[in-house]
Amino acid sequence: MKKVIALVSLSAAIAVSSNASAVTVTLACGAVGQELQLCKEGAARWAKKTGNEVKIFESPNLTNDRLGLYQQQLAAKSSDIDVYQLDVVWPGLLAQHFVDLKGKVPAAEVNAHFKGIIEANTVNGKLVAMPWFTDAGLLYYRTDLLKKYGFTAAPKTWTEMALMAKKIQAGEQKTNKAFTGFVWQGKNYEGLTCDALEWVASFGGGTIVDATGKVTINNAQAAKALDTAASWIKSISPAGVTTYAEEEARGIFQSGNAAFMRNWPYAWALGQGDDSKVKGKIGVAPLPSGGSRNAATLGGWQLGVSSYSKNQAAAIDLVRYLAGPAEQKIRAIEGAYNPTIQSLYKDKDVLAKNPFFGSLYSVFTSAVARPSGPTKGKYNQVSQAFSTAVSDVLNGKMKGQAAVAKLAGDLNRIKGRGW
Repeated sequence: MKKVIALVSLSAAIAVSSNASAVTVTLACGAVGQELQLCKEGAARWAKKTGNEVKIFESPNLTNDRLGLYQQQLAAKSSDIDVYQLDVVWPGLLAQHFVDLKGKVPAAEVNAHFKGIIEANTVNGKLVAMPWFTDAGLLYYRTDLLKKYGFTAAPKTWTEMALMAKKIQAGEQKTNKAFTGFVWQGKNYEGLTCDALEWVASFGGGTIVDATGKVTINNAQAAKALDTAASWIKSISPAGVTTYAEEEARGIFQSGNAAFMRNWPYAWALGQGDDSKVKGKIGVAPLPSGGSRNAATLGGWQLGVSSYSKNQAAAIDLVRYLAGPAEQKIRAIEGAYNPTIQSLYKDKDVLAKNPFFGSLYSVFTSAVARPSGPTKGKYNQVSQAFSTAVSDVLNGKMKGQAAVAKLAGDLNRIKGRGW
């Protein structure tokens, strides 16, 4: 009997000891589409494996709102959030607040990711965050409606897309007044910067600010790209498109009320869900060319450990786990989140669920980066100035040429003596 009591006491002591060493890590997760749910599930798997606990901090959907909240937390040196989810354009802006993961994450793990994304997360030699998933803008289209109206393939140019959208819209509106040709992200926020950079780059108008830091937006091709997008409004896109973010566009397309949509890869898995009216009727293609090239803006999210975290070792372990191949594979299969680990693009299970990952591989690997590298800590001001200028054109306040000329002046003022 004494032996049994001794064993029970020993077990209790071990349990107390393991609980005492367990920590609680707070992870900030976005909530666009299935993002929050998959984040919670991945964190729960890590918690079960390690005996630690994860608290989820639900971040705002809009990237601008999320950045503002993060900056408040970090400026206050708050330890409330241990692991932050960072947009690919934020490392240069927030680097001083994050733990350098170089040396803390084995080199073999780092090298499994796309080199360009690791470079985007490296600031002055410091690895600010680990890639979690990558993104690039895509054109979604209704395969059934293209066939119905005599089109055999997705549009190759913006002109072709507008003509197809107009024809399909005219036909469908005879029985569905809510139907529209093309939905996208027209609200004045970071999403509009992404959409508009795609238009400008596809017309041969450059990338707002070039790699050397020179302001290049004031050119005829950039102006033409913005005027072209403005011509879609109230023609093939609803007037309300200037208030849409990702989820508003997806809601319209997924309810069967649009022929084409510009969105990120996450929309694929949701469009194939049982509650989707367009399940089995969606095609995915590269975004059309403006005459120069197909251009998709590089997006994606990373995981960084706050310098103010009181549980840095556990937080780093959580980042390694979530950014690792097993979790990236689950997220790719269940949510169509693009892996940043190259080998997963040859994984048969991933390709079975997301066939376009293979056929559009080059879209993801040659995506156009926003000018966060050359503009460094001033990127946010640059992006806001750009999206506001684009918004002015879309809302009919200015023509493209006047807008890019004014924007160039504004950007040079922001630049001052240098970025």
